[in-house]
Amino acid sequence: MRHSAYVFDAYGTLFDVHAAVRRHAEDIGPDSQALSEIWRAKQLEYSWVRTLMGAYADFWELTEQALDFAFHKVPSADPALRDRLLDSYWHLDCYPEVPAVLKALKADGARLAILSNGSPAMLEAAVHSAALDNVIDEVFSVDSIKRFKTDPSVYDLVTTGWRLYPAAVSFQSSNRWDIAGATKFGFRTVWINRTGQPDEYRDMPPGLILPSLEGLLIAG
Repeated sequence: MRHSAYVFDAYGTLFDVHAAVRRHAEDIGPDSQALSEIWRAKQLEYSWVRTLMGAYADFWELTEQALDFAFHKVPSADPALRDRLLDSYWHLDCYPEVPAVLKALKADGARLAILSNGSPAMLEAAVHSAALDNVIDEVFSVDSIKRFKTDPSVYDLVTTGWRLYPAAVSFQSSNRWDIAGATKFGFRTVWINRTGQPDEYRDMPPGLILPSLEGLLIAG
């Protein structure tokens, strides 16, 4: 067995955050990619700012607010598509390798969890839509503590909930800032750098960098 506990970020790591816009790209027009990137960037920004302010709002509310901002920034996109895009966000595609990798780790005896900014309802819908119900042992949502990543209390949800030392957890995320927070907390971290982004937060390096989750089955 490779590790006893594997914990995964959800959005961008297991589930493709740009899938919602991509499904409606033809209706949105040539600026669909810009809309998607702004939507994602503001969604994250709102989570960080609200945690610093101590003014929590659940991730679905932030997702709605971020999309509204994106429509204002991309006037070529029709706001009438708002409901369709939000509905699609409840059923995001998972990345192609995800089911097979998680099943292989599960078959090896590992415990698998999601640790996410997402609200419980969002995560339940995403897991069910991707048919991952039978491989994910537990879903940890920040909603239980009303603070977003990278607050250390978020990562402590796993160690407290599963009664583990941080070093016993292999934590996977595609978000470099998330990897920095998890590394500082003491997790063994794996940065899933799907798009070949340059490294940052060099004083909090990941234990491993992989282009996809498939490398977990090789790297151990």
